[in-house]
Amino acid sequence: MSLIQQISAEPDFLYVRTKGEFSLEEAQENFIAMLQAVAQHKVKKVLMDGREVTGEPETMERFFYSEFAAESVMKFAKHGVSLATQFAYVLEEPVLDPNRFGETVAVNRGVLMKAFDTLEEARQWLKVAPLSNPDPDARTTTRPPVRRAL
Repeated sequence: MSLIQQISAEPDFLYVRTKGEFSLEEAQENFIAMLQAVAQHKVKKVLMDGREVTGEPETMERFFYSEFAAESVMKFAKHGVSLATQFAYVLEEPVLDPNRFGETVAVNRGVLMKAFDTLEEARQWLKVAPLSNPDPDARTTTRPPVRRAL
């Protein structure tokens, strides 16, 4: 099953719900879609709810994803994405690495990214209000088209 991503704009952040089997290529495509939505909605906070993502990413996949994310944030700076954008990832093990290796890679490259195992902790770190509609299946969502050329 592929990764399915739903993006919705809250008053001061993006809520991104992702589900399906982890794939590095699809995760990278989804990150680009997130950045496009960040630029479109002019927000500086992203709450990525990946509790429904399954699989066991390998260490190198975690490295490549985080490195890609950092490079993409830098590229999207010229498209209106702030380098101070915060990315809170809510995941469950084994997708969530208990050692937070991917988080460390991203942070070491200048991205404000943090991984959590609860939505509440992520929301508190971002300092954002609870979701306006806590039922993600009832939300109006969009996924901007992925544009490869930057």
